[in-house]
Amino acid sequence: MEQRHVDVLIIGAGLSGISAACHLIRENAGRTYAVLERRTGIGGTWDLFRYPGIRSDSDMYTFGYRFRPWTGTKILADGTDIRRYVQETAEEYGVTEHIRFGRRAVRANWSSDEGRWTVETRDETTGESEVHTCAFLVNATGYYDYDHGHRPDFPGEERFGGTLVHPQQWPEGLDHRGKRVVVVGSGATAITLVPSMAEDAAHVTMLQRSPTYIMSLPRHDPLGVLLRKLGVPAGPVHRLGRSRNIALQRALYALCRTAPGVMRRVLLAGVRAQLGKSVDMRHFTPSYKPWDQRLCVVPGGDLFKALKSGRASVVTDHIDTFTENGIVLRSGEEIPADIVVTATGLRVQIAGGAELRVDGRPVTTRDHVLYKGVMLDGVPNLAVILGYTNASWTLKADLASEYIAKLLAHMERRGFTHVTPVAGDADRAAESAMGDSLTSGYIARGDAVMPRQGTRAPWRIRNNYYSDRRALRRSPIDDPALRFGRTDAAAPREDRQDSAPVV
Repeated sequence: MEQRHVDVLIIGAGLSGISAACHLIRENAGRTYAVLERRTGIGGTWDLFRYPGIRSDSDMYTFGYRFRPWTGTKILADGTDIRRYVQETAEEYGVTEHIRFGRRAVRANWSSDEGRWTVETRDETTGESEVHTCAFLVNATGYYDYDHGHRPDFPGEERFGGTLVHPQQWPEGLDHRGKRVVVVGSGATAITLVPSMAEDAAHVTMLQRSPTYIMSLPRHDPLGVLLRKLGVPAGPVHRLGRSRNIALQRALYALCRTAPGVMRRVLLAGVRAQLGKSVDMRHFTPSYKPWDQRLCVVPGGDLFKALKSGRASVVTDHIDTFTENGIVLRSGEEIPADIVVTATGLRVQIAGGAELRVDGRPVTTRDHVLYKGVMLDGVPNLAVILGYTNASWTLKADLASEYIAKLLAHMERRGFTHVTPVAGDADRAAESAMGDSLTSGYIARGDAVMPRQGTRAPWRIRNNYYSDRRALRRSPIDDPALRFGRTDAAAPREDRQDSAPVV
């Protein structure tokens, strides 16, 4: 069985994994590294999801990397553009040649005696096993199950004569032209699919159990477009737009939490302005407060335009049963359908489903608290990169990647081989790292596997970019909560992967 060793092994070649690799290079951390990716291409989520109209639900000034400006003017970018951006970033920093594609991490075990992780992988094409060892392990797989989306079993679905599809497993070449389409769901995926499919479908119905708060943004950043026309270089435009949008994201979230009644009226007024006075606001008035669930954003009001044109409609009800020709609702209404898309959410998992162990003992992620939102207490030399739930994912992922690189550089300078966060009993709490302020379905489902957060810093998850910037970028690496040490055992230099660069 082939065995390879590097100093840093990164699991996942999506936004987070490429960020982690680039920051190792940028911080000159003095470590060899490699990236394992189970898919055949770079991009993670953006390589997996190929449904019509897929796009970001965060603005690209903040969804792109701080260290490599997004140069487009679209506020919400298409999935293909995001995937290309991640690929080009990896190529620019020389990361691509150090990715081993088609490798799924199955289990990882830390040995205190050897001072290293042993990661067993499976070649997704041949089924053969490989062993990779490393001093430090970075999990950058996010928290979604890439194999299975969340899909309830619907009564009578076996009788349905049309096509039933989940966005996570979108069939290549699915033709919806001239078809009657029902999209089950009301989240970001549903409101993306409806206007995109409505362009060619006979009709698209968005069937929701309950409404979601929706706000419209321009397709292109007006200030960015103006500054480009005036000849302002891309760098300053990016820095200005990024700083502005970080502040706007934070202000919007804070207002929703502190003045929910006011923000509810503001958001609903925005919908009325888009759809006109004749709109039935019952389809757009959630029962919960703004930001109890993530806000949905539409570029250029595309969803509202599709609804006003008559090419799409919204129905708020529950499914009673599927029939041969469509869906019967609890109200008794039947919606005819040729294609039903179950945009019903995602499943949550940690470490891409890999089994984690320390000295042979299983690590139950739910039993551990996160140090600065990045490392698990009691687990040596392991980082878990998780983005924000209330802002752009990449804002936190970039901070975490930068912190990891600085931590490794610090250890290299001091001669330390391992570091372990240690939480006291007073630092522990039962609250999920995702927090208890969001009520989305995937948040609730993920509670069984998500790590916990503590009652105070550095174990408390703030979900606040400004606080995290101080804690991760500006605070000293040395911390009483971290235990640094040295292990005499080390991998022989001849075992190191030849192609892994020292950064």
